[in-house]
Amino acid sequence: MMSATNSDECDLVMNHSAADRCAFVKNTPDCNMEDGFVNYLSVAFCLLPPNLTPLTITLCVVWLLFLFVILGLAASKFFCPNLSAISSSLHLTHNVAGVTFLALGNGSPDIFSAMAAFSHPHTAGLAVGALFGAGIFVTTVVAGSVALVKPFTVASRPFLRDVIFYMVAVFWTFLMLYRGTTTLGETLGYLGLYVVYVLTVIISSYIYKRQKYSVNTSVQNISHVPAEVHSSDSSDDEVAPLTDGILHHEYESEYRPLLPYSETTSQILLSSLNPVDHRKWRRKSWGWRVLKVLKTPLEVLLLLCVPVVDPDKEDKNWRRPLNCLHLITAPLVCVLTFQSGKYGQYMIQGQFPLWLLIFLLGLFLSAIVFCTTTNDGPPKYHPLFALLGFVVSAVLISAAASEVVSLLHMLGVVLSLSNTVLGLTLLAWGNSIGDCFSDITIARQGYPRMAIAACFGGIIFNMLFGVGLGCLVQMIHTTQSDVQFESGGLLTWILAGSLGLSLALSFVIVPLCRFHLGRTYGIFLLIFYAIFLLIALLTEFGKIHTV
Repeated sequence: MMSATNSDECDLVMNHSAADRCAFVKNTPDCNMEDGFVNYLSVAFCLLPPNLTPLTITLCVVWLLFLFVILGLAASKFFCPNLSAISSSLHLTHNVAGVTFLALGNGSPDIFSAMAAFSHPHTAGLAVGALFGAGIFVTTVVAGSVALVKPFTVASRPFLRDVIFYMVAVFWTFLMLYRGTTTLGETLGYLGLYVVYVLTVIISSYIYKRQKYSVNTSVQNISHVPAEVHSSDSSDDEVAPLTDGILHHEYESEYRPLLPYSETTSQILLSSLNPVDHRKWRRKSWGWRVLKVLKTPLEVLLLLCVPVVDPDKEDKNWRRPLNCLHLITAPLVCVLTFQSGKYGQYMIQGQFPLWLLIFLLGLFLSAIVFCTTTNDGPPKYHPLFALLGFVVSAVLISAAASEVVSLLHMLGVVLSLSNTVLGLTLLAWGNSIGDCFSDITIARQGYPRMAIAACFGGIIFNMLFGVGLGCLVQMIHTTQSDVQFESGGLLTWILAGSLGLSLALSFVIVPLCRFHLGRTYGIFLLIFYAIFLLIALLTEFGKIHTV
């Protein structure tokens, strides 16, 4: 979608014979993808003989699924918990933490994928397709599934607020694409729109609490407040964290040993590297167990590299031997994976490897922490490990997102598909499927309002920061004060129009239904997405085109 004056010559590789494609990839500058550890175009056409290219593509698709698993694990098990710990250390309210740190945690795969896609002119269409495609997927499939699973009455003012802000963000993005350019000032204003959204959430929450307090004061002699007070602007997500903390504390205390027991340092290290909870294992299905076995090696590697601070636990998840090991492994991972390993081979003054210096500094710091702490309780500076875990998990997510973008670009070249359609299908589905399952699970547990709030609140953050930061990255790389867009054709306008139409219909239909989301509305949203996907694919294959 974006940038450069020259077309991507690497797309012409499929016009050559199978025997000549490897030489074409090696001799064409456009095929040398700078982002990512692996040049997947060379893998597709040079790794195996031409008659085995389908096998190579199959292996790449399996690797793509594995990358999505990495994105999901790094975000859910490491990135989000550390952000939660940081917000707790800063004593942020649930509303502020939800629209800032929690939104960043939940949307990290989308945002990092968008930034990785914008960093290269030939893959910018992936970002636009993924952000618009994920928006349509979440507001139709996810929201529709929540309404089917648990019909409920949505909180009116938060729903209208989120839909209005999302429509403004979509319209602003549409104007940027239509004009074909955006300046630095416009990009900063685009990012500032999210600041306005956060302030609106904070102010509306404050006003609601004041109103609730005044109502409670006026009815002090009444045993409870009428249910209508809670139906307009209350949110289950303010109660859920407290409830989860209580349940977690009761769960831990149930299995607490009666007699004092102290683990050795080696036992603490081994137990902290075990990602399988035997108590949870017994209650889970066979499908969950198989998936857990497949993910366990990856989880162990991540546990070795990324510290996690848990404010809900008594010891804040302090694991002295493992946390000391993190002071060595975490900085090394950052150096070896940042910008696709660019600094892994960097030599200080051409003689001393940077990674070796980082290793020695980490070893020295680890020895100090080990000698000045105990296994029994965390030190006062333990919250700093949450910051370290946040940085490392962010670098890992960014590296995995770059690999996903490079791999999808290769699939687009091989399958003769545009980056936009790959973004709105594979990339959008891969980044949103976790949100889909988690929101449906939350709805089944009796928190449909929380699920529907996550549907809209998160994608506002993803679009504004994904496009805004992507444009800033492009300006930094090109040292220019503006970014040029190229029209992505009819498919781009179908994407923007479909997303805008789905939001407009929700803005009209939901109030007409008195903010009750029932099964009929859920079925309507699923049908809407099916029609959109059909039109998008027909447009991609040339069945629908402009006159």
